[in-house]
Amino acid sequence: MKRMAKWLLLLFFLVNGVWAQYILIPMDLSQTDHLKAYGIAYWVLKQGINVEWLLNYRGGSFLFTDTKGFRDECTLRGVRYELKNGAQVNKIYAEIENNNMDRVLLEKAPKIAVYTPPTSLPWDDAVTLALDYAEIKYDKVYDKEVLDGKLANYDWLHLHHEDFTGQYGKFWAAFHNQPWYIRQQMEAEKLAHELGFKKVSKEKAAVAVEIRRFVVNGGFLFAMCSATDALDIALAAQHTDICDAVFDGDGIDPDYQKKLDYSQCFAFQNFKLITDPSIYEFSNIDVPPSYMPRVRDPESDYFTLFEFSAKYDPVPTMLTQDHVNVIKGFMGQTTMFREELIKPNVTIMGKIEGTDEVKYIHGNVGKGTFTFYGGHDPEDYTHRVGDPPTDLSLHKNSPGYRLILNNVLFPAAKKKKLKT
Repeated sequence: MKRMAKWLLLLFFLVNGVWAQYILIPMDLSQTDHLKAYGIAYWVLKQGINVEWLLNYRGGSFLFTDTKGFRDECTLRGVRYELKNGAQVNKIYAEIENNNMDRVLLEKAPKIAVYTPPTSLPWDDAVTLALDYAEIKYDKVYDKEVLDGKLANYDWLHLHHEDFTGQYGKFWAAFHNQPWYIRQQMEAEKLAHELGFKKVSKEKAAVAVEIRRFVVNGGFLFAMCSATDALDIALAAQHTDICDAVFDGDGIDPDYQKKLDYSQCFAFQNFKLITDPSIYEFSNIDVPPSYMPRVRDPESDYFTLFEFSAKYDPVPTMLTQDHVNVIKGFMGQTTMFREELIKPNVTIMGKIEGTDEVKYIHGNVGKGTFTFYGGHDPEDYTHRVGDPPTDLSLHKNSPGYRLILNNVLFPAAKKKKLKT
């Protein structure tokens, strides 16, 4: 009887090993909605179920235990999925083991915050558009919450299109007579005074320092467009005045360039500032300069994602998962980063080949990480002030938006990779 029981138990495990069901969400060209697929992965994590991120396998696919509820959710959101049994999954694992692929375990849905002003602005933000479309929940925070230490409650922080230098986005020349610009300046000055600062530039610098502390303590930071270089400029210029009188009522420190402290910056060094309020540009980090007329044809503007070793460089591999490796470009106040001004310890993940124009970078500061992505909206080449928001239901398979959502899931990854 005991021998029979052992055989039955063995048979039970063998049968269940072969027929146990898994859901594979392919992220190659077969996927019907890449962006909502990230939302499914995040939603499954919120249910307390682990998700495997199969790096470089079919565009960075997701794998998790099958339930009817998970299948129904995929169907409801229009996300293509495939059912796999144990034998099929083991075959996938073998393919991963023998190629430039890897398995990363996603264990817990990260708590997400978006740094954004409470009042509406005449432009939208690609990251909040992506989060909303993917149905990934997030909290909004701004200066008061940051200075009150509330960032400690979150794993991942995105910086909305923001100017941390106190120059109101360098929009003065074109928009200083517009009601929205006047209102923005008045609201910023009022908030700075309420928080105990005499100048907006000093208040924003204090916010930048708190954001840096968030990362040093282990936070994950993501920023796009002008929030990338404006943050580093504010950190470098903490102990000087780079704002013209039209912004803060007094003059610029004549020795400001010598007083910049690049050691405080996340990504950039040795840059030169552009303080003229009539020029729509912060520094020479941005290339091509925003104040120049369009210098390239949008039809031929593309950048290339670098290929990394999935088994030895899992972090940049995660952040570059996509179904294509050549992605159409898009502009912003900060469109690209000049390569010679990027710190040597920063990883370049995407650039225009044959140029010094870098689009996508990642690095470590303290216990945390940052990722900077140039440009404003991956599916709107110029996206000018006042343009309507991008309808992502028309761009379900956007490679440029996928890079944003890679970053959202990145904090969920287990540090040690899985073994077959």
